[in-house]
Amino acid sequence: MKKLFFAFCLLLLFNSVSYAQLYKGKADASTISFFSKSPLEDIEATNKNVTAVLRTTTNDIQFAVPMISFKFPKPLMEEHFNENYVESTKYPTCIFKGKINETIDFSKDGEYPATVKGTLDLHGVTKEIQANGTIKVKGSEITVISEFKIKIADYKIQVPSLYVQNIAEVVDVKVNAILEPFVKK
Repeated sequence: MKKLFFAFCLLLLFNSVSYAQLYKGKADASTISFFSKSPLEDIEATNKNVTAVLRTTTNDIQFAVPMISFKFPKPLMEEHFNENYVESTKYPTCIFKGKINETIDFSKDGEYPATVKGTLDLHGVTKEIQANGTIKVKGSEITVISEFKIKIADYKIQVPSLYVQNIAEVVDVKVNAILEPFVKK
């Protein structure tokens, strides 16, 4: 299923493909995590089931994240997250589609500050976002690092009044994706 979804993402993102210009996330080397600080309990989760695609000639970048794959320190947190908040069955995937604003020499090793602008589709709501980050190029690998904040109310994620003290209104999101050249099999 993951391979089929990845192939579908590639077709959607790139109509005429030059494979040397495409990079995909290395297996189990890309993570997206979030942190919610609140007066009663901090909530943290990590997802290592991230599909990432970058086309270096156009700076187009896309991430697809299955919501059910976020792992929490407590099973009950995971259950509440999937059933009550993000409704993973109804909205199974979070998708970001965007473009890196800066011109980056992907053929030259180095660390480049970058901003990305695009749309984040989460919980059935699509909103424009912009995030700062870093692009690291080392040999044939490209690492994308970013941190940004999302307001959960913007994505119609509702918190029952009983738990309003447990969940922050704004959540910190971290992205760390290691990409390698896409090779057609």
